[in-house]
Amino acid sequence: MARMPLAERRRQLTEAAIRAMTRDGVARTTTRSIAAEAGVSLSVFHYCFDSKQALLESVIESITGHYVTVVTEAIRPRETLRETIRAGFQAYWDDVAASPGEHMLTYELTQYALREPGFDHLARRQYEMYCETYGELIGRLGKAMQFELAVPVPVLARYLAAMTDGMTLNLLVLGNDEAAAEILDLITDHVAGLVHDPA
Repeated sequence: MARMPLAERRRQLTEAAIRAMTRDGVARTTTRSIAAEAGVSLSVFHYCFDSKQALLESVIESITGHYVTVVTEAIRPRETLRETIRAGFQAYWDDVAASPGEHMLTYELTQYALREPGFDHLARRQYEMYCETYGELIGRLGKAMQFELAVPVPVLARYLAAMTDGMTLNLLVLGNDEAAAEILDLITDHVAGLVHDPA
């Protein structure tokens, strides 16, 4: 087996874990099955991750990082703030539609972490990351488009994280593209309505 830098090997195992967990579920995915999915020995897995908690944290960070990249690339200033916000939500929703299993996995990871003794901090970290991500995106967009908010950034970030969470689960269950577009339009209008023009 070719030697690989530790960071690259961890990424390989994390991606294998995401595939295995999406297919088999979090509870049924073992370190042995992840190693097999990645095509490495179990000893390589244990060299890269000292616990299942560490692996799950890497999985959560990887999935969240992917969402951030998708939305960040979509949120670039357009002619209006509403168009900019709508583009970000649309990019996120397109990703949900393209990979529903991965998005369903995020909910399973949350439930697993809350039920498994000693893992609850992973669920907290998962949702903290969502809020931090929204806070960063709001800050970046505010600087680029020069606007002020009617509510503090941390409050809006928590609201958007909760709203996105509920919207995603609702639409994964119902699978209605027309309803998704209507909801995204409503959310966009609501968020745009929280913006004040400093002029």
